[in-house]
This record gives sequence, C-alpha cells and structure tokens, in this order.
Amino acid sequence: MRYLVYIGCFILLLQSCKIKEVKKESNHQMKRPNIVYIMADDHAEQAISAYGHPISKLAPTPNIDRIAKEGVLFRNNFCTNSICGPSRAVILTGKFSHVNGFKMNGNHFDGNQQTFPKLLQKAGYKTAVIGKWHLDALPQGFDYWNILTDQGNYYNPDFISERVDTKIVDTTRVEGYVTDIITNEGLAYLKKIKKSKQPFMLMLQHKAPHRNWMPALRHANKFDSVQFPLPDTYFSHHEGSKGSRDQLQTIYKDMYEGHDLKLTKQKGSSELAWNPWKTDFERMTAEQRAVWDKAYQPKNDAFHDANLSGRALAEWKGQRYLQEYLATIAAVDEGVGEILDYLEKSGLAENTIVIYTTDQGFYLGEKGWFDKRYMYEESLAMPLLMKYPKHIKAGSEINALTQNLDFAETFLDYAGIEIPKDMQGKSLQPLLENKMKDVDFRDAVYYHYYDYPAFHMVKKHYGIRTERYKLMHFYDDIDTWELYDLEEDPKEIHNQIDNPKYDGIESQLRLRLTELQKQYEVTDKEMEQAPKDQVQKAFKQFEKIRGNTGTSYDPITNKETKL
Repeated sequence: MRYLVYIGCFILLLQSCKIKEVKKESNHQMKRPNIVYIMADDHAEQAISAYGHPISKLAPTPNIDRIAKEGVLFRNNFCTNSICGPSRAVILTGKFSHVNGFKMNGNHFDGNQQTFPKLLQKAGYKTAVIGKWHLDALPQGFDYWNILTDQGNYYNPDFISERVDTKIVDTTRVEGYVTDIITNEGLAYLKKIKKSKQPFMLMLQHKAPHRNWMPALRHANKFDSVQFPLPDTYFSHHEGSKGSRDQLQTIYKDMYEGHDLKLTKQKGSSELAWNPWKTDFERMTAEQRAVWDKAYQPKNDAFHDANLSGRALAEWKGQRYLQEYLATIAAVDEGVGEILDYLEKSGLAENTIVIYTTDQGFYLGEKGWFDKRYMYEESLAMPLLMKYPKHIKAGSEINALTQNLDFAETFLDYAGIEIPKDMQGKSLQPLLENKMKDVDFRDAVYYHYYDYPAFHMVKKHYGIRTERYKLMHFYDDIDTWELYDLEEDPKEIHNQIDNPKYDGIESQLRLRLTELQKQYEVTDKEMEQAPKDQVQKAFKQFEKIRGNTGTSYDPITNKETKL
C-alpha cells in the first residue's frame, strides 16, 4: 500500500511538472513580440535627421527619430544589391540575390521558396503586408495582403488584394494620396489584429519617396523658401572612376524637367515640360490637379522669369529636386508618428518590435546624382532604426557591419524560431541586447549589382567593404577596379587602386573578397557579361529619352548644351 502511495505521489508530481511546463510554454507564446516593419522606398540616410546630416536639419523627421530615441540607430547597415525589388527579395529570404533568384527589377520572384513570413506564419504568427511589393509575384506567407500594382502611383493608386471569402484577386483604385492610404490601412489592420491573441507581423511598405517625388497636396509648398546645401561633390568630374562616367543619373543632365522637376513648358501654362510617364499626373482628379497647379504655378512662373542657364540652372535643378524629395518624405514621417502613437495608446508598444528602414540608400546630389545602384556609400548605406522596450536600450547606436541580409534571421530569432541553416545572414539580437561587441559581428560585407544594360546605365559591379576600406570591380563592358580609404576619403573621390602605398591593403581585400564569394556561393555565372551590341543599343535608347530634358550642364567645360 505504501508503494502505491509513493507511485501516486510520483505521478502527481509528474503531472504538476507538465502543467508548469505547459504554463511556461504558454507564457512564452504570450511574450513573443509583435513585429511592425515599416519600409520606405529610396529614403536616404541624409534625409533622416537622426543621422545628423546637414540637409536633414532643414527638413527634420521627428517621428522616425523617435524610434532611434526609444531604441537604436544603426550606423553601418548596408544593402547587398542597391535596387528596389532585389533588396526586398533579400529581406524576405535572408539570401543574396543570386541565391533567391531575384537579381534585378523585371525578374520574377519565386514565391514558393522559404521566406521569414512563411516561417512566422507556421509558428503561429498572423502576418500581413500592405503597400509596395514590386516582386512580380503575388505574396505568399501572409494571412492578409493589399499591395500596390508595380511601383504604385502617388495619387489615386491601384491596389491588388485577395478577397478572404472567395480567394479572388481584385484590383481596386483608391482615391487619395498613397502614403496616407498605406498608413490608414496599417492602422486599420493594427486595430483589427489587436483583438487576436496571436502575435502578429505587419510589413507596412511605402512607395515614397521613390521617383518622381510627388508630395502630398498639403506639403506642395513646404520647402519652397528653404535653401538646401548642395553637396560639395555636386559638380563631380569622376576622376579615377571609369565606372562612374557613363551613367545616366545626373541631376542636371538626366532628370525629366516636367515629370521629375514639375516644370511647365512656359510661363502661365500648367502643361508640363518633358513628361514621358503620364499616368502619374493624368490619374489625378480635377480637384486634386487644381490644387496642385495652384501650388506650383507661381514658382514655375518665377523660374521662367529667371531665365537661368549654365551652372545657375544646374544648381536650381538640384534645389528643386531636394525640395520635392524632402516634401514627399513629410507624409511618411507623419504616418510613422500615427503608427507609433497608436501602438502606445493601445498598449501594444511594450511587446512590439518596430523597425524603420528603406530598400537601399539614395543620392541627394552627391557626385551630381540622384537614384542608387552604386556601391558608393550613399546608395550602399541603408538606414535602420529599431525599438523594442525593455530589450533594446533607448538612445543606443550600433556600429557593426550589418546588412538587409540579416533582417529575416533577426525576426525569427526574436520569435523563438530556429534560423534555417541555408539563410546567409546573421541575427542582430546579440548586438541589440549587448551580448556581442560590434567588432566581433562581421569584418566585411559583400555587394553585387547586376542590372546592366538598363535604366540609368550603371555598370555591373561587385565588391567588399570593411570598417575602413572598400574594393570594387566593374566588370561588364569595362574591366576596372576601385579602392577607397573611407577614413581618409569618406566621399570616395580618390581611387587608390594604382597607389603603391595601398598594395598591401589591396591584396588583403582581394583575398577576403574571394573568401566571401566562396562563402556566399558566388559562381562564374554571376559574372556573365552582356553582348556589346546590346549595351550600345540600350545606351542609345536611354540617352534618347534623356535628350528630351532640354539642356545639359558640363562641369568640366562649364558649358551648357541643348539636348
């Protein structure tokens, strides 16, 4: 009888342990963080005031800055391939472009492959994506999705969504301004999902501030009276950089005067100058266009009266570009503020990771450029701000070499999900929670750009960046190397590839580059070159489009040319 009592007590003890274990697991489930991932498109570090650049001081982003003040700012976060679709594919998969199969815009993303939303969904997360998708495939791994068609439009955009009841995919035009629409959609989702006991992951992905930088009507005159400082490399000669010379993304040569700079053909007219992509303006309602014209007519008439030419005209174009670009960001910042405010008021903030980033960096006149694509700092650097109360120290900074390659692993790590071995990045959690020093995280990042010959005609190149140095190889219709000492030459003006002083550094960088290419499974196939006749045909095609912009300024000869 005594033995039966002992056995009974032992069974009760085991059951008690099991109950405690179940409760422990249940508590763990409850504590898994929500994730709100906010991504803009082409938002440069220079235009986020938390990063402290001169331009952003005149156009601050107080709400985006809140994320850094309440969390962490990454100082050395970089993309793997500086262009929209490929960056998004890397983020979803945690794999380089040549592995996930999406190397350039125009490719088709294989949605059947492993992605972090699918893994979160499988582990019990509710998942959603709202806004820009741009992967030429319908989303998979999301319980709810509502995405822009292709690049999207600033006014009255078309959205693609799947009806929950019938699974029929519909396209719907929504009247309004795209940034506000995406923000409101995000807020509606958060209010709905708050009732669920499951953790959630929301990807809120803005079109802004992608070209052609159309601000909300309320911001159309926001920076008209502001004189922004143009970069001191604005009139660049590209000495020592063959890879920089044939591009078609120079502000005072390649911007479309109507479509990009919103200029009219003549004084007193509302008809735009060169405007090859008409859908952006023609989709506006009569009421929207009337407000737009009222805002732009006086400043466009003043431009015609000024009759600028040469260097003065080139500088004016830079100013108008910055005014448009930064005014477009204003609505994004307001939207971030609305999301943060709701998370606070609803009680969700404490257990929610909030991320703000973009798909790559962008040029705001550095080297005379707009757009991205290059491995130079402005387009390689990818803003990243994160907050997670009680887990990330407020007001902290991370200087480790991180990449968008690491995002998927980080989300999975915080969700308590095992990181798949075939993912190529690393979780940022040890850095975020001070379990690892910045210098121990990664000694170099690898970069590879493929989209050539294509729009803007930036040549294919790959390279390596360490804490101090950068080595790049342009390899398509040219074969040229560039080496920069970022400590001595942060603006990357002086190519040191032929400087004997850097021979030892170059050898080390080449060796490490080879090691990284082996580690990331880069093969000779990734170095395939386009036929020369295809390159020449593409250049003529895109140069012809540029030829309709009116005038081009040459900083070397100080002369203006009619195009």
